[in-house]
Amino acid sequence: MWLNGLIRKLLLLVLLISGFAALNASAHHVLGRPAYSLNEDSNTPPSMQVETQVGDFSINYMVYPAFPKAGERGRINLYASTLDTGESFNGTVRFTVRDDSWFAAEEEVLGTQQPDDFVFRQGFVFNEDGDYIITAEFESGGEPYIIDFPLRVGELSAVGPPGIAVAIILLTLVAVSVLQRRKRLGSRVRKAKQEETL
Repeated sequence: MWLNGLIRKLLLLVLLISGFAALNASAHHVLGRPAYSLNEDSNTPPSMQVETQVGDFSINYMVYPAFPKAGERGRINLYASTLDTGESFNGTVRFTVRDDSWFAAEEEVLGTQQPDDFVFRQGFVFNEDGDYIITAEFESGGEPYIIDFPLRVGELSAVGPPGIAVAIILLTLVAVSVLQRRKRLGSRVRKAKQEETL
């Protein structure tokens, strides 16, 4: 009888110890890989995946890693196939980049790529955070094909040109409102003084 109670207590003790051990386990691996080794070649989801149609071609492009940052390597994968036959494009694709701003400098060539298993892979490293426009260009049947897509590198700044524009509009509205209120108060005071003198 006392042996049954001892077995139960030992079993309860083993369960408690294994429960505490499970609580202390820390997971720093993603899909069996250390989290610190994830990069543009990892099997993380892309930051952007877009399918579009340009002329006679169906275009699918993806940007890796999921959150591109300045100073870190990234990659663009581009697939191009004809709409009527579904055959993959077998030429070269030229990749360029420019700032996504009104006063952008001229574009910079990232590289010209041949297909690798029907995929055009272009690596990139940006020195500064910001918004960029990537352009992929190729020619087929004597016709040029140009695909532009935006790329955000780094975290989105809290205040950018749209935020500044909204702040200016709000300040202007507040200033106009205050001026109109003062005008109305001034006219009421003048009217009240005129009524007193009469």
